[in-house]
Amino acid sequence: MQLQVTNSPFNQEQVDLLNRLVPSLSESQQIWLTGYLFARQASAGPLTISADVQAVSEGAAVAEVISAISQPAVSREVTVLFGSQTGNCQRVATSLSRKLEEQGLQVTLAPMNKFKTNNLKKVENLFLVVSTHGEGEPPDNAKSFHEFLYSKRAPQLENVSFSVLSLGDTSYEFFCQTGKDFDQRLEELGAKRLVPRVDCDLDYDEAVAGWSAEVISSLNDRLNAASGTTAAIAQTSSETTPELSAYSRNNPFKAEVLANINLNGRGSDRETRHLELSLEGSNLQYEPGDSLGIYPENHPELVDAIIKQMNWNAEEVVPINKSGEQGSLREALLKYYEITALTKPLITQAAELTSNSALRELLAQGQEQALRSYINGRDLLDLLQDFEPWQGSAKQFVAILRKLPARLYSIASSFKANEDEVHLTVRAVRYESHGRERYGVCSVHCAERVQPGDSLPIYIQQNPNFKLPADTNTPIIMIGPGTGVAPFRAFLEEREEIGAEGKSWLFYGDRHFVTDFLYQTDWQRMLKDGVLTKLDVAFSRDTEEKVYVQHRLLQKSRELFEWLQVGAYVYICGDEKHMAHDVHTALLTVIEQEGGLSAEQAAAYLNDMQDQQRYQRDVY
Repeated sequence: MQLQVTNSPFNQEQVDLLNRLVPSLSESQQIWLTGYLFARQASAGPLTISADVQAVSEGAAVAEVISAISQPAVSREVTVLFGSQTGNCQRVATSLSRKLEEQGLQVTLAPMNKFKTNNLKKVENLFLVVSTHGEGEPPDNAKSFHEFLYSKRAPQLENVSFSVLSLGDTSYEFFCQTGKDFDQRLEELGAKRLVPRVDCDLDYDEAVAGWSAEVISSLNDRLNAASGTTAAIAQTSSETTPELSAYSRNNPFKAEVLANINLNGRGSDRETRHLELSLEGSNLQYEPGDSLGIYPENHPELVDAIIKQMNWNAEEVVPINKSGEQGSLREALLKYYEITALTKPLITQAAELTSNSALRELLAQGQEQALRSYINGRDLLDLLQDFEPWQGSAKQFVAILRKLPARLYSIASSFKANEDEVHLTVRAVRYESHGRERYGVCSVHCAERVQPGDSLPIYIQQNPNFKLPADTNTPIIMIGPGTGVAPFRAFLEEREEIGAEGKSWLFYGDRHFVTDFLYQTDWQRMLKDGVLTKLDVAFSRDTEEKVYVQHRLLQKSRELFEWLQVGAYVYICGDEKHMAHDVHTALLTVIEQEGGLSAEQAAAYLNDMQDQQRYQRDVY
């Protein structure tokens, strides 16, 4: 609207000034000016304002005022995107966003697959929080954004300031690879790094807090430099996630074990435990699709072998955490430190504690493959045996070990159906490697050394990326061989409890029908009661030709596609490396053949399902 003397309270000179000034203001400048005028009117005294606005009040030339106000301002708008498979990155990104909002910044928070990529070149402050999945791959909800950045459609981003926080596990070869990819690609596209990338190991709280503080400090510096003010944005605290219960990953609840049952029949070469834990008094709650974290204990035989190998005193007092608490060496190795996995950072530090030059040679440039080969399947005892003599003390060795991480298991129960209880399905892992028996830390702890009445330190890990559809009439297709069936027991218990009417179809597979059909009586009862509509099974060792769940999908392709066409949700849980890949390929084949689509169209169909959250995976 063009101002005139007749439609405003201003005289002609003021109208002329305003008509020249207002059109030059950006939206954020107009909002700022509105607040400034309101505050000035309400203020009892003069406000301290920046030089360009002060010039207006002192009657500076309009041309100079327009020039000053039209200069590009540092944006207070921030975009935080996350790529998360299990929910950790989403929690970190949400926490960062909340802290930025508390400081008056305008924050857009979104999973990467929900962000409109054509808006990327309009972003000025971009922060990415992402995990790495599988063999250095992006998590499911980051794949499309990753593909876009590496495509020819990716724009130049000279006006973007960014930083990347990457979560990973140093025991994997492609540690934080997705974060490294994003960091490198954004730089190639011309974006400017506001804060250096931070790569976090499993114990990430301190690193996350440091990165968050640096992000806010850098934004603070830029805004102060642009405005000439000295008002500081408050620094972040060390907390990275809000907690609804007093118990959390950093303060686990000691849950009493109510039951510990072997689900496999006599003669099976597998041992799968059904655990029931009490949550009474914890105020912990969960939803189907969430996971339970357990802090396990290392195998006592391995701990004692390490102490004997090094001729250490088991009762020597050593630090047990970064807070300075202390305990006996045996207790530290049993409950607090990782001793079953080797990582490059650990070996690098250990090389300083031995006079054996072979370890330094293993770390030399060009020996990456040899190092990977050595790390695979070995533990701390192997390292101590292979590269003696050692010169470090027990305290020095403890100082280079990382914290014993919790193990996550998909919850196999509905809280609504089992109030104050949580159920798990845990397969004991035992195998031989490099001439010695090895044990899954948590699985064998639960199988061999945990009895009803004992307690386990636990916490709930929400997983917003693996959830039942909000509409209870929606059909669901669940694919979970072996212990991958655990969350689907929770899904069906929940649907039974709330009276959901949507159809359900379970594909289950294992080795032998007689000994390995986990929760068989549950599925039979649910079929009889109508909670479970269809059940297809595949027992790979019961037939001459091995049959897996992906083969059952292909055999039922027509009906399966009909379910997809009416809006069914598809869930996959279990092994990522083989099963999930094979099932994904089978689904593409079903969609292509039954839908009369090309391979590209079938892939787009499944990608669209993923964007609609109709295709969800909890794979490991």
